[in-house]
Amino acid sequence: MNQRFYSLDVFRGATVCLMILVNNPGSWSHIYAPLEHAPWHGLTPTDLVFPFFLFAVGNAMAFVLPRLEAAGDGVFWRKVLKRTALIFLIGLFLNWWPFVRWQEGSLVFRQWVDPANPTSGVRIFGVLQRIAVCYFFAAVIAYYLKTQRAFYVGLILLLLYWLLCYVGNPSDPYSLKNWFGTGVDKTILGVAHMYKGEGMPFDPEGLMSTLPAIVQVIFGYVVGDYIQKKGKNHEMVSGLFVAGVAMLVTGFCWDMVFPINKKIWTSSYTIYTTGLAIITIATMIYLIEFKNVKGGLARFFDVFGKNALFVFALSAFLPKGLALIRIADGLNAKGEMTYINPWNWLYKKVLIHTPGAPENGSLLYALCVITFMWAICYWMDKKKIYVKV
Repeated sequence: MNQRFYSLDVFRGATVCLMILVNNPGSWSHIYAPLEHAPWHGLTPTDLVFPFFLFAVGNAMAFVLPRLEAAGDGVFWRKVLKRTALIFLIGLFLNWWPFVRWQEGSLVFRQWVDPANPTSGVRIFGVLQRIAVCYFFAAVIAYYLKTQRAFYVGLILLLLYWLLCYVGNPSDPYSLKNWFGTGVDKTILGVAHMYKGEGMPFDPEGLMSTLPAIVQVIFGYVVGDYIQKKGKNHEMVSGLFVAGVAMLVTGFCWDMVFPINKKIWTSSYTIYTTGLAIITIATMIYLIEFKNVKGGLARFFDVFGKNALFVFALSAFLPKGLALIRIADGLNAKGEMTYINPWNWLYKKVLIHTPGAPENGSLLYALCVITFMWAICYWMDKKKIYVKV
């Protein structure tokens, strides 16, 4: 049975829409708490966005793999390797883009490793790179092991990751400074190519924390396969709700000994967010497929879902590129010239003056970015332009 589930398209679109929202505030200094990541252990609504997208990748894979299985191993490997390489290279391109930066009034080339500072360079991993790697391994596991065994492999990987975290530093295994994965990243990637937003070299999309993230895609695949085989009936939706609640409880209990943590993507985090994703999808299926609730909000998100990876990449490409265009904005208190660029002009000149808390203007700017990106996706949808990676 290969029925079309409009609700899954809406789920994917809503997820990428939220990814763009949280990545494009007017000011990183003025963000409402739910739109920020948890400082370390714990969970905010923003911490659900990335795992939900990986889960959606697995859902979509469940509808594509049967066709690849019918076509044979050769077609499968060509498709998977090509898609993995493209997504990874686009992510790496965006990390390096726009290849130049302003330095003392001049544009200088951004080298792979800064010769003046060997600890600084182009970051290798990121969101798209993690999507690529997770997609590759989950696709291979699902293709060769099928649904049931893929699920068990996922559970084994989560337990293995827990063991690795603990063995890596038994005295303090889950802290920023002592998590074992940072040492692996430093050795393999090099400090110059790691994220440093935590005040030290630490990559939240690094090598070892990708292991449980792969399981997020596997679980998405298992759920997608279940939805496809069961078809549109109330038994399927009930099964989803039961599975979702079971995972929520399991994740919550596991949190007591292996804290829920997005930045090191703990196994409890994988289970807990998967449970929330399943309940969200079950609710959407019930409302959209059974109750036929297909209002403007569903259509709004669906437009994003049709060009999900493209619009996410565009939302990173445009700000970085436009940041090179400097518009003089007067002198600061030190008598130094300040600049704005076309991308942040709206916030700096208009929305920063929004009444109330400074977070209001910052959020309003993020909503303007969403509206702009939606308009592009809407135009592409009307023209039947779909960028497939």
